[in-house]
Amino acid sequence: MTATTALVLLEPAGAGATDVLSEVSAETLTFARRSAAEVHALVVGADASALADEIGRLGATSVVSTSSTTDGSATQGDAFSAYAPAAWAAAVVAAAEATGATMVLAAGTPRGNEVLAHVACRLGVGMAANVVALHDEAPLVVSRQVLGGTALEEMRLPDRVAVLTVAGHACEVEPVASPAAPEIRNLDVAVDPSDLVVRVVETVAGEPDASGALKSAKVVVGAGRGVGSADGFKEISDLADLLGGTIGVTRVVTSLGWRPHHEQVGQTGSRISPELYIPCGISGAIQHWAGCASSKTILAINTDAEAPMVTKADYAIIGDMHEVVPAISAEIKARRGG
Repeated sequence: MTATTALVLLEPAGAGATDVLSEVSAETLTFARRSAAEVHALVVGADASALADEIGRLGATSVVSTSSTTDGSATQGDAFSAYAPAAWAAAVVAAAEATGATMVLAAGTPRGNEVLAHVACRLGVGMAANVVALHDEAPLVVSRQVLGGTALEEMRLPDRVAVLTVAGHACEVEPVASPAAPEIRNLDVAVDPSDLVVRVVETVAGEPDASGALKSAKVVVGAGRGVGSADGFKEISDLADLLGGTIGVTRVVTSLGWRPHHEQVGQTGSRISPELYIPCGISGAIQHWAGCASSKTILAINTDAEAPMVTKADYAIIGDMHEVVPAISAEIKARRGG
């Protein structure tokens, strides 16, 4: 794959931070750079120049910024001023042609998956979602997460352009040793009015996403129904505080109203990749494992030595969490002289 030219569709961190890349987009740039000889970045609907320095640090040789040409019948102003998946796909296809890309990538976010599905359809090629590894074979073979991340599937992409999204935390963000300012290229994209039939027409601010602390935490202490009640989380909270971490919970805990939803780890919650995850009394159902499988080290505390979480953990303590967790906290305090 040394002759591969990659195009990466990027997403800013948020509407209020258009000059900062999202973490998963930064990961995707790193992922692409490890597999391609040349990497180009594409920014749609945001200021490419504001992101250029960060993109350069991550090894892209150019950043493509888009403007649009329409007949004016379907929209006023720039077609990329608001998110429209088909219009974004038109921009990706045009950028791929302009850069000669043989591989098109995006982060495996809802937006990345949606846009690249449109791209694959337009190009008449297959698409692989949630990829975690590329294999140096011809035609290209990828490994991707399936079944909520509990299994890996190998998929062959024999088409002239490989289209894929990269699973979150498939690799660590890694700047290049000697970054250079990327060339900023402006690309005028012909957008058909039909590409704007589905588009964002209004954005209503909701409650702030409080899951950020959990997703970025270096240490997470998890617990489920076994804590017994909302009050039973004090010992979990104490241990998390001592370790400078945060709390993660199972779906049943949030369903019972014991803890807020933003603390949920799992397929319908947050996917985490801490340095240390301590699941206390959590059996390790597939849905929960999908959210914590990327943890660097797992220390399971459980009374059941055959629980899936215990068998998959790096280390395990077989015992009652209500006895083990306070004992760990007491030992930490004693060693710190507290």
